[in-house]
Amino acid sequence: MANSPQARKRARQAEKRRAQNASQRSMVRTYIKRVVGAIEEKDAATAGAALTAAVPIIDKMVSKGIMHKNQAARHKSRLTKKVKELASAG
Repeated sequence: MANSPQARKRARQAEKRRAQNASQRSMVRTYIKRVVGAIEEKDAATAGAALTAAVPIIDKMVSKGIMHKNQAARHKSRLTKKVKELASAG
């Protein structure tokens, strides 16, 4: 346990940040799951709309340090590819 006042404050701040980061991570995962769910339902319009909503959220998580830029690029690339395949097939 932290003994000095400074260490206690840092522990409080770390816990607050951990909770906020967990919330942000959960949110971005939800946006990604919406796109994946629409793709699995073979609904091109919903998938496109969900992707349009998800991309700025993913980018925001990179700028906040929640997600690595390459991880974000990978998610965006794979989701975009699947949505385009769905749109061209349907």
